[in-house]
Amino acid sequence: MNSSLSQDIRGVMISVTGARVLLPNATVAEVITYSPPEHIEGAPDWMLGRIRWRGWRLPVISYARMIGTARDEGEFGAKVVVLKALGGNPRYSFFALLTQGFPRLVTVSRDALTQEASEQSIDGVLMNVRLRDEEAVIPDLATIEARITEVDSLRVA
Repeated sequence: MNSSLSQDIRGVMISVTGARVLLPNATVAEVITYSPPEHIEGAPDWMLGRIRWRGWRLPVISYARMIGTARDEGEFGAKVVVLKALGGNPRYSFFALLTQGFPRLVTVSRDALTQEASEQSIDGVLMNVRLRDEEAVIPDLATIEARITEVDSLRVA
């Protein structure tokens, strides 16, 4: 029984428009109420802008727009999940993701998680999965961080 417990991880199921996102709980720094971000001129539609959080100016993205599950995002009841960036770029230690409601804590075990077949590769999606009876996507955080960095470098140039 202990070997089974050691292979379980705590995760969060995050609702975005048209999809659910599954991430390790350790990647979430905080959940805050949505307020309209500061606009970034010339940014793609998935880059919603920047917000101020704990002395940082964080990029806020619409993951649903990035992966094509939604063209429009509802702001009523929306939250922003602040994620720890894993790419090692000191300028981007965190970024934020627009969500529809609060993330839900889940236990992810090897037996409950299965990879789903996907007809096409989507930039920003590492894998389509099923956790028990819920479909979700595991985001490709490295690609997302690279795309955020690319938008910022275009803005500076």
